[in-house]
Amino acid sequence: MTGWHAGDDLVARYTDGTLPEPDAWSLEKHLEGCGSCAARASRAARAGAAGPVLARVRAAVLDSVPHPARSPLPTPPLGPPAVSTSTVPWRARAAGGRLGRIVWAAGPALRGAWTGALLLVAVGALALAYGGGSAGARPLLLAVAPVVPVAGVALSYGRYADPLYELVATSPSGGLRLLLTRTAAVLAVSMPLLTASGLLLPAAGPRLPQVPMAAAWLLPGLALTLATLALSGYTGCRTGSAVVGGGWLLALTAPVLASDGPGPTATGSGLTDRLAQQLSLYFTGAPAQWGWAAGAALCALLLAARRTAYDRLETM
Repeated sequence: MTGWHAGDDLVARYTDGTLPEPDAWSLEKHLEGCGSCAARASRAARAGAAGPVLARVRAAVLDSVPHPARSPLPTPPLGPPAVSTSTVPWRARAAGGRLGRIVWAAGPALRGAWTGALLLVAVGALALAYGGGSAGARPLLLAVAPVVPVAGVALSYGRYADPLYELVATSPSGGLRLLLTRTAAVLAVSMPLLTASGLLLPAAGPRLPQVPMAAAWLLPGLALTLATLALSGYTGCRTGSAVVGGGWLLALTAPVLASDGPGPTATGSGLTDRLAQQLSLYFTGAPAQWGWAAGAALCALLLAARRTAYDRLETM
């Protein structure tokens, strides 16, 4: 510990949540080892707008704690211990509890309806191809796959998606770092599952990328996800996800519906063929993939440049 102490203005900005995220982390590290600054921060928090709320929470917590005179500790039962106290079941329960906590912290999307929708897309494409005999399952999957992570981001962050929003909003680490952590969890689940489903689908025709090009949507999906995060700094996660996802679907389906090329235009097979052609334009070839990579890099640079815009969850 050094002789430096936080100034009153720094402490006040920390307690009211206006201190930038890197400075707040640095001050929190100092408060861990400086009792006088920690006491001043505590007094500033009690004197601020959140003081009455903190007082009520503290009183409620103290009232809920059983008093030793009212609730004595239970007497341990006599006799030999039960057989169920074996170390193997205990270790299994501990591992399961740890995994559950990791899934819970990863984000609301992984424990909500989005996971079911992800499985429905993957399994539904396989059922459509092998159960329904449809040759358009691969184009449909590749068309939807890039926006599946975008929907997961929308359901992973913000006041309307996160049941722990109030707790996270009071933490300086609840900004861009949490947003990136939950986005990484969404990508880690969706990308392998959708890519594996694409690899298992039969080829739809020479105009659609073949195996291993079933993974050609990965860079577009990453670019759209990063674009959603970059736009969320201005509009919020839900609006940013809607704009990016809707823009992708519009850019993909508008040329397909407006096409007047040859073929059975009124039938589903004709629409599938034109969808395959449009996907080939967006996904196939080095220029297309390099374009998506450049877009992803630009969005990442914008995220880094505007990282302080994510310090406050109220804007998300």
